Amino acid sequence: MERIQTTLAPGVELVACRTEQFKTGVLSVTLTVPLREETATAYAMIPEVLYRGSRLHPDIEQLSAATDQLYGASLGPSVRQRGESQGISFLCSVIDDRYALDGMAVLEPASMLMGEILLDPAVEGGVFRADYVQSEGANLADRINARINDKQDWAIFRLTQEMCAGEAYALDKLGSAQQALEMTPEVLWEHYQTLLAQAQVVFYYSGSAPWDRVEQVVRQAFAPLITPRQRGYTCQVVERPAGSVRRITERMEVGQAKLALGFRTGGITMGHPQFPALLVCNALFGGTANSKLFLRVREELSLCYSVSSLLDKLKGIMVVPAGVDAADLNRAEQAILEQLEEIRRGQFTQEELEAARMAVRSGLRSARDSQGRMEDDCVTRQLATGTPEGSQALLEAVEQVTAQQVEQAAHAFVLDTVYCLTGKEGE
Repeated sequence: MERIQTTLAPGVELVACRTEQFKTGVLSVTLTVPLREETATAYAMIPEVLYRGSRLHPDIEQLSAATDQLYGASLGPSVRQRGESQGISFLCSVIDDRYALDGMAVLEPASMLMGEILLDPAVEGGVFRADYVQSEGANLADRINARINDKQDWAIFRLTQEMCAGEAYALDKLGSAQQALEMTPEVLWEHYQTLLAQAQVVFYYSGSAPWDRVEQVVRQAFAPLITPRQRGYTCQVVERPAGSVRRITERMEVGQAKLALGFRTGGITMGHPQFPALLVCNALFGGTANSKLFLRVREELSLCYSVSSLLDKLKGIMVVPAGVDAADLNRAEQAILEQLEEIRRGQFTQEELEAARMAVRSGLRSARDSQGRMEDDCVTRQLATGTPEGSQALLEAVEQVTAQQVEQAAHAFVLDTVYCLTGKEGE
């Protein structure tokens, strides 16, 4: 697989992975801005409003007909959080030209359609259509309000809010339901213009097309975006918490209590020399079905219905979510911390270490089999480190991780906040 990167303008990058492994090609554009309370809602709404229609295809039906003509291309928007930044993306997956009939070139019209949706929207009175803004504002508010329906995800969300209070990371990438409902076409249009002018831009392509063709297509379809801009990506890493562990307990009608423990990694994030050992340590601790949390806390002690560990590689945070009987909350927390302490003391076998390394290796390798994961990995690396490269080097580094390095990585995890969601008193 040939991977090439070029700077189209200051703050505008193009990353291409030339491969014939897949029968489809993927093209994406990601506009990244700092995650801020005053802009998060608008930036979350913009891609959905844009996807309602362009000037030439002013409604969903006509957009759908246009993608049908491109061999049923899949095209859609998304909002992603990377560290303390908000990424607004459009991604198109379309049949690779090698498989199109009569030698039809599919990349060019697919790119032009994406550029049209992003840069030439359907307008009314010089701003977004009011009916589209009102409809998508209601849809976004519903998505935000629906967070609470998944209690485990809600526990993680609330833990993050409390643990990172005062940091941009604590903000919801979707913004505020109230702001979404109150958004006007005029205000949203102003935010849209700011986004186009100031966002960090990364274009990504994966497929069989040669590099010069991809660059030419991107320059033609997205010309208004290829202008100099300042770097907007940031990721604040708080190295170690000060003082005692914070504890938050909230109550609502739940059939099963939810526990979430938040750890900081002491500043170890993607690109740090200790990051490979941190990945292996996380896999050994709770990141796999062979981990200590799963085998010991869930299976052997039966203290949790579910338990795992989740690592944010950009922010430097590990979260341990668990579903627990309310009566077992304290015992479950203690058992979870004991497993981490065992790793710190080197109480794991060579077989357990190899299983953890194998799980990390498998995850890194399997990303190459999915164009969606390849896109996410390359764009994230480009934004975080300034280069899309690094996955192969990381894979090789994981192979060399020693038991002592895993012990050292375990010491980097420092408990910051404990969040409990349990039933109302008397239930």
